[in-house]
Amino acid sequence: MITTNSLRGRVALMVGHCAGMVDLVALPVWVGTLISVYRFDPQQAGLLATLFLAGAVAASLVLAPFFQLLRGRSVATVGFACAAVAFAAASTTHQFALLALLHAVAGVAAGAALSVTHGTIARSQNPHRMFALVGMALGVFAIVFLGGTPVLVAQQGGPVLFQVFAGVMAVGAVAAAVAFPAPDTAGAELSRAHAAPLPAAVWWGVAGIAALGLVQSMTFSFLERVGSDRGYGLQAVTGVLIALGVVNLFPAALAAVLEKRWAARNVLLAGPALQALLVVVIMNSPVFAPYAAAAAVFAAVMIFTHTFAFGVLARLDPSGRALAATPAMLMFGAAIGPILGGTLVKVWGYGSLGVAALAIDAVAVYAFARIHRAPGTVAAVKGMA
Repeated sequence: MITTNSLRGRVALMVGHCAGMVDLVALPVWVGTLISVYRFDPQQAGLLATLFLAGAVAASLVLAPFFQLLRGRSVATVGFACAAVAFAAASTTHQFALLALLHAVAGVAAGAALSVTHGTIARSQNPHRMFALVGMALGVFAIVFLGGTPVLVAQQGGPVLFQVFAGVMAVGAVAAAVAFPAPDTAGAELSRAHAAPLPAAVWWGVAGIAALGLVQSMTFSFLERVGSDRGYGLQAVTGVLIALGVVNLFPAALAAVLEKRWAARNVLLAGPALQALLVVVIMNSPVFAPYAAAAAVFAAVMIFTHTFAFGVLARLDPSGRALAATPAMLMFGAAIGPILGGTLVKVWGYGSLGVAALAIDAVAVYAFARIHRAPGTVAAVKGMA
């Protein structure tokens, strides 16, 4: 039996995380391509990305309560394979209605696969470190994707974007079929954990992560567009995206190193505040340098904060049910983000995204603060004080 601590198991989880979380890397190129190549307006482009994310949310919400009953390898393999087929089909059409349907189908399929991937990570021996490991893999993937895909789209056209997505999902399906691991924890302790209701602190954590995901996707969807519309040029904006990918190599590793050194509560309170400030800079800077600096570290804040949040929720809920719903937590907010961002940009311009980020991240700070105040949290989660 392949375990989460084996090399094969870790590789499969890393690949699955990269494939399922492709939106965290690809949204700027995704939405930018839909606007610049397919000639959709910001609202329409945001809606297509939203349909993918909403499909992932729906799949995760349905599957997460039954995580302990699912055969992770089968669900991940079939899910990623179906997503690959849907994206391959998307590369053959420019019709909005058909693209909308295929985005939704791909989202449901990828969300199902990602749900069992995150549930399995949550039931590893050290969920914080395992999530940091897959986060580092996502950073490597980001460099490759952001360094190559914009150039391919510029040279070969919009359909190549969906062909790249199809290839990523196909690799995820193969990795799952060959080496997807079984969860580590089992037995009477798990049965008791599954029978118990989720603590109130878990629900506050879910709300905080959803708010972070909303700001992340709302901003990230238009990170490339705002740079292009200000005349920075393809080369400069692509350089920023590559820098973002390089920076993304470090936050997960840093979160693993600092797991026992930094109080999780402090990280969860500071993360949303810093995220909001970066959005204000990105969307309001009149010159390139502040935009580039803030954009390069923007995703890193989300990755670092979410790694700590993942570890906290894994300790509060040993059954893995809550974290099997990680795609729903992230993508509930992320699903609203592209269409909300597109609407705000269309009506009030890019600066409105900064105002929205300040309001939404204030909600995230409040929700994360409530985790620490919930009954029994301090006893359950060491290092949060």
